This record gives sequence, C-alpha cells and structure tokens, in this order.
Amino acid sequence: MIDKNDWRLQGQEKYLKSVSLTFKSYSKYREEWDHDHCSFCNTKFMEQNHHGTLHEGYATDDNYHWVCTKCFNDFKDMFEWKVDF
Repeated sequence: MIDKNDWRLQGQEKYLKSVSLTFKSYSKYREEWDHDHCSFCNTKFMEQNHHGTLHEGYATDDNYHWVCTKCFNDFKDMFEWKVDF
C-alpha cells in the first residue's frame, strides 16, 4: 500500500483519478514538444534514444499525461485506473 504522503503525490487526482490509460509507445502531444514526463516521478519520455529516457508507458487517450510503469503499478489501485489495450 502506498503512503498518502508519498513524495510523488502532488494533486494528480484532480486530472488522473479514474481515467482510462493505455500502455503504448511514447508519441508527442504536440509537434513542438520533444518530450514529456511521468506525471508522478518526473522521469522523461522521448521518441529519441537518450540515456535515462523512457520510450513507452501508460498514457491518457490524448497523450497529454504519461505514467511510467513503476508509478502505474504503485498507484493503479489508489487512482482506480481503467486500462485500455
């Protein structure tokens, strides 16, 4: 069980509570953007191969919010996510 005082919790329930997420390869939200971050731990997602970046994870349908696999597993019950395949 995740502690409600976990440092990664920063009010994400306002926009990520009970949403549908899909596991997929990273793609930019907008053409001008070159990366995004995990909505919890801030790990970087990119299309390009750069050291320490992720190339796949869980995302909202619009690709605006991304969640890394570790944070997804840590918070899936607390946030009651629905997973689309």
